[in-house]
Amino acid sequence: MFRILFLLFIIIPIIEIALLIQVSDVIGGFATIALVVLTAIVGAKMVKQQGMGALQNVQVQMAQGQMPAKELFTGICVIIAGVLLLTPGIMTDVFGLLLLTPAIRNKLAAGLASQATVRMSASMHQTGTSGFSQTHQPMHHEQDENRPKTIDGEYERKD
Repeated sequence: MFRILFLLFIIIPIIEIALLIQVSDVIGGFATIALVVLTAIVGAKMVKQQGMGALQNVQVQMAQGQMPAKELFTGICVIIAGVLLLTPGIMTDVFGLLLLTPAIRNKLAAGLASQATVRMSASMHQTGTSGFSQTHQPMHHEQDENRPKTIDGEYERKD
């Protein structure tokens, strides 16, 4: 966790500052600032448009009784893209715009899904097909089936 925070708060700003200096040497300081502001404005409009579309798709899928996994992933990517685009810098803008590209999101989702499938199948080999290890199976007794399923109690509020 420390490494991730170190990367986020130390390394990325250093890279962003270096990129901003290099870009300003090529196109000028005012043009660099205008580029950063322009990407934030365009990115915010794209995030709003795609975010509303993802929200509508989630609502439609849920109304149909389906799990909107793809739409939820799209929504998460759009939120992350919005944060990246509103963060001043060249590298974060590039990553933000990439996350707003449906083809990139689909490849990212496929990659994450394949990783999840691999991990799930590996755990199923260790624990068996039921997801529980063979030594930790719950024991069923006739006494347990005759017990009542509700817990009766009293509640008293003392002020």
